[in-house]
Amino acid sequence: MNEVVHTSPTIGSNVEEIVVNNTRFLMWDIGGQESLRSSWNTYYTNTEFVIVVVDSTDRERISVTKEELYKMLAHEVSAPCVFNIYFNTY
Repeated sequence: MNEVVHTSPTIGSNVEEIVVNNTRFLMWDIGGQESLRSSWNTYYTNTEFVIVVVDSTDRERISVTKEELYKMLAHEVSAPCVFNIYFNTY
């Protein structure tokens, strides 16, 4: 904590597995590029949690973000998922 971390946008996807107290978490970081969004719903099967991070400083794309979030929430396979939505604030 209290550490500055420089990041770059995800291109494609990244997968990482962590184990905490004998519980296995398989995490997918899926890019938000327009060309990738149509495949997002393929990740919902057997998914328990979805974490969405919104760049709230990008005012020009906030309406696109809202639209994509509504699509995610409306998808029938995502119904049993818990969604956590975070907004950065700079």
